[in-house]
Amino acid sequence: MDWQPHITVATVIEDQGRFLLVEEMAEGRAVFNQPAGHLDPNESLSQAAIRETLEETGWDVELTGVTGIYLYTAPSNGVTYQRVCFAAKALRHRPEYVLDDGIIGPHWLTRDELVAQPERWRSELVLRCIDDYLSGLCFPLSLIRD
Repeated sequence: MDWQPHITVATVIEDQGRFLLVEEMAEGRAVFNQPAGHLDPNESLSQAAIRETLEETGWDVELTGVTGIYLYTAPSNGVTYQRVCFAAKALRHRPEYVLDDGIIGPHWLTRDELVAQPERWRSELVLRCIDDYLSGLCFPLSLIRD
């Protein structure tokens, strides 16, 4: 059997207690996730995080650190994902930007608003990444060697 983990990136963006989340369709239901996606060929992890955030939210961001590196096997499909989660600050919104297929739109939610709807999380990593960010653990971007 040819087993290969999927390399993904995600970005935690916080502004005054609200987090930029993506409402997207996954397995036939609308769920919340960080702006996240797969690493593309010939791109760095940092470039992937900035690109995915723009493609899914219409926001330009500046990465400020690394929140964590997570290994997660999705119960729905058995696929293993390695997620590199970045912290970032929002720079500017481009409301005219055409978002990726399957994206309903961006939402700024507080942690409490997210906690109130666990059935809407794409995975438990959504809250875990926010909680790790809120704990103050943030590693320098130099942790990532491209």
